[in-house]
Amino acid sequence: MIDTMLMTHSILIKAFLGFLVLGLFIPKMTADDPLKFKKASFIYTMIFQALISMIALAGIVALVAGDLPFGITTIIMITIFAIMMALEIVKYKKIKKGNIESAGFIKTSIINIVILVSIVVLMILRAKGVVAI
Repeated sequence: MIDTMLMTHSILIKAFLGFLVLGLFIPKMTADDPLKFKKASFIYTMIFQALISMIALAGIVALVAGDLPFGITTIIMITIFAIMMALEIVKYKKIKKGNIESAGFIKTSIINIVILVSIVVLMILRAKGVVAI
């Protein structure tokens, strides 16, 4: 069971990373119409929140079902979840209020990608025994 949950968690993270990269093209595809950009960013935000929540749920189920220790890595992952969710909410609120700026959208998306890639690399290094966290 624990292997299945950890595999699900891993697959969701990879899908989420792909989604974040594809999200970088939203400003380019909707550059001609600000209303399209607003609608597309709303859909993007909803999918973002759904995917990141599925990742968190899969991680929590793996933590509880697998009787894994609640250590520093779990705290780091929870913090990363909160930071990424907060960045996305702030980004969407700015767009909703009329600050339709594609540079802010792209900048926030790149920050989220860097955060996600960093934690994935950290977890890979931890699994290989290179980093002891």
